[in-house]
Amino acid sequence: MHIKILIVDDHEVVRQGLRTILKARPEWEIVGEAANGEEAVQAVMKSKPDVVILDITMPVMSGLEATQEICALNLGSRVLIFTMHDSKSLVKAVRKAGARGYVLKSHAARDLIRAIEALLAGGSFFGNDLGDAIQDKNSSKGRNLLLRMSFLPT
Repeated sequence: MHIKILIVDDHEVVRQGLRTILKARPEWEIVGEAANGEEAVQAVMKSKPDVVILDITMPVMSGLEATQEICALNLGSRVLIFTMHDSKSLVKAVRKAGARGYVLKSHAARDLIRAIEALLAGGSFFGNDLGDAIQDKNSSKGRNLLLRMSFLPT
């Protein structure tokens, strides 16, 4: 299965780090990069990625605004918010904007691949302490389940 991924962050070093992590999956192709929300929307229209990894805090157009526009395109691209901001109210705003996942930059090494896999499987991924507790509970029963936090309030 060939998966197309777009990386959007205003910091080059973060985009480089994401490319490094994503190289672990050779069937995943990085089809483009953008440094702001406006560029992200244009890149989505051009490359039609399966997954868009999108920062929230960016110049020109925020990640939340870009998420709304990308979802309104109805191209099937799944948005995964990748941010340093850890806030329940922000998670609600991200979900309302249409994103299917939320990964903290500080948890990228442990959560990014799992989050993308969850989105590709048709689920969502909103990693936080509650989600980690649910995953640990499932793991202790010997289940290898994708973390799906669809019960979070919107």
